[in-house]
Amino acid sequence: MIWRVRRVLTGHDARGRSVFIADGLAPNVKEMASMPGLALTDLWETKGAPARNEGSADNADRPVRLEPPKSGTILRIVEFPPDSAWRGRTDGRAGFDSIGAGHAQDAHSSDPMMHKTATVDYIIVLKGEIHAIMDEGETLLRAGDVLVQRGTNHSWSVRGDAPCIIAAVLVSAAPLGAKRPARKAAKRPAARPARPARRRARASAAPRAAARRRGKTGRR
Repeated sequence: MIWRVRRVLTGHDARGRSVFIADGLAPNVKEMASMPGLALTDLWETKGAPARNEGSADNADRPVRLEPPKSGTILRIVEFPPDSAWRGRTDGRAGFDSIGAGHAQDAHSSDPMMHKTATVDYIIVLKGEIHAIMDEGETLLRAGDVLVQRGTNHSWSVRGDAPCIIAAVLVSAAPLGAKRPARKAAKRPAARPARPARRRARASAAPRAAARRRGKTGRR
């Protein structure tokens, strides 16, 4: 049975005062095709940075998909069943296709869960144990442990008899190897236009005219 999570949302009323706008079991739950018991519960999504807090619409009320929008984020709960519930009986392709992420799966890996996303993922283990697997090496994560997953090729494995439940924040990131946008050169102040020759001549003649006037005044 898929674990359900209580989700509480805050917002503002018509007078601009803070209120609770939702409190109940998070409704947007999806079990991945061909991977029985592997379920994603999406709690919230932002679509850009800085995020917007106006209105009371449920930002998680849309089809569950693996990756967040460009410059956006997803907050989700993932339940991983024991490997014995599905490994060896699926190629994983249908599972990733069911969450709009067929492109993310590593087609060259024998591990049907191996995949990569253009994200930074903050992973917090809430319940149970799970192995995080890289191309080189793996590590066991237990309840209370945190993994920062930085756009790496990775997989998950639950080798015990009980499911593992994690919380994940996925943050949109530039794909590895993408070129950074070129920095614009600072604009240099425009050179002051040269003073017209006639104006320069008048300016240089002014002291001589003043001297002549002083000389005439002195002879009187």
